[in-house]
Amino acid sequence: MSLAVISKPRPHVSLITLNKPERLNSMSFGLVEALYEAIDEVGADNEAWVVILTGAGRGFCSGLDLEDMGAAPGLDGLTIHRAGIRAMSFMSDVVPALRRMPQPVIAAINGPAYGGGMCLTLGADIRVAGESAVFCSAGINNGLTSTELGVSYLLPRAVGTSLANEIMLTGREVDAHEAERIGLVSRVVADAALMDHALEIADRMCALSPFGIAMTKAVSWANLEATSLTAAIDLENRNQLLLGHTPNLDEAMRAFREKRKPAYEV
Repeated sequence: MSLAVISKPRPHVSLITLNKPERLNSMSFGLVEALYEAIDEVGADNEAWVVILTGAGRGFCSGLDLEDMGAAPGLDGLTIHRAGIRAMSFMSDVVPALRRMPQPVIAAINGPAYGGGMCLTLGADIRVAGESAVFCSAGINNGLTSTELGVSYLLPRAVGTSLANEIMLTGREVDAHEAERIGLVSRVVADAALMDHALEIADRMCALSPFGIAMTKAVSWANLEATSLTAAIDLENRNQLLLGHTPNLDEAMRAFREKRKPAYEV
């Protein structure tokens, strides 16, 4: 049984489900390896335009599996120091792997998203939460740091530096409604409606240009690291020109004149 299951709930929509519900989908090396494989498979699927990431059972992901962590692949023959950094990189690079997917990723967050689980949500492009969702930067509570899997870069950009630092330095829980209020998630819905809501967002995106959606994701992430407003606009200009050389704008104008929805092929 795979620890990351791929399904197709809609045309052009792929669902990746973390599948270790008996442990609240905690992050063992085996689960992370399965998630990498799912990301690679879905990312290479040209018929998948939008991705939803969720957890099976009562939790999204409860963070590092403290009972059965397993071992990272590819450590044979390495000294303990080299093996340690290789294992850390294997675990942490899963967030950039989500960012590298050409498709936008919607995190449908059910129940606990602790530690690395919270970090996984930050690797998504859109976060929606069920009412049971709860976030916690758990590393600090376990005698480690809260800085892992890119959280010190992504969380301040999501909620601001003061709130991010408070969440990371205190290890306190953030419930779904506070997460919505501070901008950590875009919407809170009843748990029973969570997947339907995520699919509604996916359906709306699938009605648009798949190339436009993919390039909007790429530029949005790239401009988080832009050195200036001018650099950000320069990249936007080139991307807009790129899409302007497709038939999309002509189709949009035809659809407007004919009072119908556009049907984009690019």
